[in-house]
Amino acid sequence: MATFLLEVGTEELPADFVDEALEQWRSRIPQSLAAHYLNPESIEFYGTPRRLAVLIWGLPPRQPDQREDIKGPPAQAAFKDGKPTKAAEGFAQKQGVDLASLEIRATEKGDFVFARKMIVGKPTAEILTQLVPEWITNLEGRRFMRWADGDLRFPRPIRWLVTLLDSEVLPIELVNGSQSCRGDRLSQGHRVLHPQPVEIPHAEEYVRVLDAASIQVNVEKRRSLIERQVEEAAAQMGGVALINPDLLEEVTNLVEYPTAVVGKFDPEFLELPPEVIITEMESHQRYFPVLKQVGSSDLLPYFITVSNGDPDKANIIVAGNERVIRARLSDGKFFFNADRAHPLESYLPKLETVTFQADLGSVRAKVDRLCRVADQIADQLKVKKRQDIQRAALLCKADLVTQMVGEFPELQGVMGEKYARASGESEAVAVAIFEHYLPKGAGDRLPETLAGQVVGLADRLDTLVSIFGLGMLPTGSSDPFALRRAANAIVNITWAANLSLNLNHLIEQVTTDFAQSFQTVMKLSLEELRQQLQDFFLQRIRTLLQEDREVDYDLVNAVLGENDPEYAERALNDLLDVRDRALFLQSIRNDGTLEKIYETVNRSSRLAAQGDLNTTSLEPTSLVNPKLFQQPSEQAFYNALVKLVPQTQIARAKRDYRKLVNALADIAPTVSQFFDGPQSVLVMDSDPDIRRNRLNLLGLLRNHARVLADFGAIVKA
Repeated sequence: MATFLLEVGTEELPADFVDEALEQWRSRIPQSLAAHYLNPESIEFYGTPRRLAVLIWGLPPRQPDQREDIKGPPAQAAFKDGKPTKAAEGFAQKQGVDLASLEIRATEKGDFVFARKMIVGKPTAEILTQLVPEWITNLEGRRFMRWADGDLRFPRPIRWLVTLLDSEVLPIELVNGSQSCRGDRLSQGHRVLHPQPVEIPHAEEYVRVLDAASIQVNVEKRRSLIERQVEEAAAQMGGVALINPDLLEEVTNLVEYPTAVVGKFDPEFLELPPEVIITEMESHQRYFPVLKQVGSSDLLPYFITVSNGDPDKANIIVAGNERVIRARLSDGKFFFNADRAHPLESYLPKLETVTFQADLGSVRAKVDRLCRVADQIADQLKVKKRQDIQRAALLCKADLVTQMVGEFPELQGVMGEKYARASGESEAVAVAIFEHYLPKGAGDRLPETLAGQVVGLADRLDTLVSIFGLGMLPTGSSDPFALRRAANAIVNITWAANLSLNLNHLIEQVTTDFAQSFQTVMKLSLEELRQQLQDFFLQRIRTLLQEDREVDYDLVNAVLGENDPEYAERALNDLLDVRDRALFLQSIRNDGTLEKIYETVNRSSRLAAQGDLNTTSLEPTSLVNPKLFQQPSEQAFYNALVKLVPQTQIARAKRDYRKLVNALADIAPTVSQFFDGPQSVLVMDSDPDIRRNRLNLLGLLRNHARVLADFGAIVKA
C-alpha cells in the first residue's frame, strides 16, 4: 500500500480560505478517489497560511480490475436460426470479445445480447496525475486572482508543488501561461526560522520534516497550541484571556509557528468603554484581551498577540505592537471624548447625509418611518406609556455618524447606549438603543426590554417592506440586506417576549404607508408586495419551527397548512398561537396521544372532503337534522358533537389545546361505532339528504380538530 502527499505552496493565503479549501477537499477528494475505485485507508488534511496539503494513506498500487456488462443489439437481430448475424459479429468485434462469449439476457424490453468485458485497472500513479490538477483548480472561494500572464486563478500565486507517491515524484504540472509549476519533493520551511527549502524524502515523512522546519501543518494542533499559550500568558499577568472563537480561527490560519507574546498599554486607556478596547484589539489588531476574571468585563492593561516570527525577538515584536495599540487607543480616546461633547440628539441632522438606499433616501428618513412603525406596534400591544419607545426609536441610529462608530462600525448601538447615558437620556432609552440591534447573529441574545423589542421590530419591518417594495427580494445565497435574518429576528423576538402581535395587520399598515411615500419607485403592486412578505414570513416561521424548535416537518405543515390560506392567515395573525400549536403537536406525538386520535380525525376528514360544509362551522344544531338519523350511532355522534362545542371554544379562547385533544379522544369511540359498530352507517347513502347530513357530522368533527391543526397534513408514524 502506498502513501501520497500533495502540498500546494503559495504566497500568504487569506485566513478564511484555508479552512474553506480544506473543507472542500474533505468532501471532494474521497469522492474523487472512490469514483476511480481507489479506497485509501485514511486521509489527512493540513493547512497553513502558505500551504494546503493532503496526505493519503493506504492507497492500492493500481485500480482493481472491473467487470463491465455492455448491452448490444436485440437477440432476434443478433442471431438467426441459432447462428450469429453480422450484427452480432460487429458488436463482438467492437467490444473486443469472442463471439462465443456473447450472452442473451432478458430485459424489460425483451431479449438482448450482452458482452462482458474485463477492464484492467490503471496504476494509481496514473490516476493521481490526472486527478490532482482538478483538486487544485476546482477549489472555490472569494477574491481569486490571476498572476503572471496565465489564466490560472487562485487566492494567491502558487509557488511550488510537492507530489510524492511514497518516495516517487509524480509528473504533475500546473501550467499558467508561459510559466508552470511542476511537482517536486522540495517544500519551504518557515520564512524566518528556516528560510531554506526542505526536501521530503518520503510522503510519510511530511509532518516530521515540516516540524523540523518550524512549520506546524496540523490546523487542530496549531489552534490548540495557540489557545494554550494565550491562556498561560494571561494567567502570568494575573488575569484570564478573552478568546473569541472567530478570532482564534483567524489567528490559527495567520501563523505557521505560533508564539504568544504579551504586551501592555497605559492604564489610563482603561477609562474607555471595554467594548472599544476589545473591538480595537480583536477586529483591528488580532490581539486577545486580558480580563481581570472570568465573566468580568473589566480589563487588565495587557494584550496577547500571536507572533509568527522569531521567539528570540519577542521584545522587538512586543515593542512594535505596543506602539500600534497606543496610537489606536489614543484615537479611540479622542473619538470618545469628542463624541460625548455633544448630546446624542444633536447628531440627528447628520443622518440626512447618510444614504440608507438610493431609492429610499437617507437614514434620517428611515428613522422617521421607523418611529411610525414603532407607534403602530405599540398601538397593537396597547402600550400606554410609550415615551421611552418613541425616544429610543428617534435616537437609535444617531450614533452612526459619531466619530467612534465611523472608525468602528461594529460598535453601533454599543456607543449609542453609552452616549445616550452621557446625554442624560433615561436608562430605558439607552438600553433600548443597544438592544434594538439584537440579535446580531445566530445564538446571540434577544432584546429584554419592551422598548428594545418594539424598536428592533420596527427597524427590521421597515427594512423588509422597503427593500421588498423595490423588488429586491433575496435569491439563493444572495441576501445583501440580510432580509432573512431580519424576518427571523422579528419572529424570534415576538416568540421570546410573548408579544401579542398581528403581523398581517402590521404588514398591511406599513405597506400602505410605503406605497403612499414611494409610489414612483415601487416595483410591485401593493397586493403583490403584501403577498411576497406574507410568503416570506411563512417560510421563515416554517424554518424556525423545524430547525430551531425541532418540530417535525409534517406537524409544521399541519399548523401552517399546505396551500391553505386559512391557516397561513391565522399563523400571521397570531405568531404565538402558531408556535404553541406546533410545539403542542410535537409533545402529543412524543407522548403517544396524537396516535390515539389520529385515525378517527383523519378518516372523518377524508370523507368530509366529499361534502360541502365549510371548514369553520362548529355548531351542529344548525347544520345537522336529527330527524334524518336512521341509526342510534348517528344520534350518539351528534350528541358528542354538541358536548364538544364548549370544549373547543374554551380551547380556542385560552389556547388550552390539551382540553381539545382530550375531548377528541373522548369522542373517538363514538365515531368508531358510527363507522364500524353494530349500528354503523353507510356515509355515502343514496339519499342525498341523508348523505349530506352524515357528511356534515364528519365535517363538524374535522372542523373541531382544525382548531388545532390540519390533520390531513400529518403523516402517520
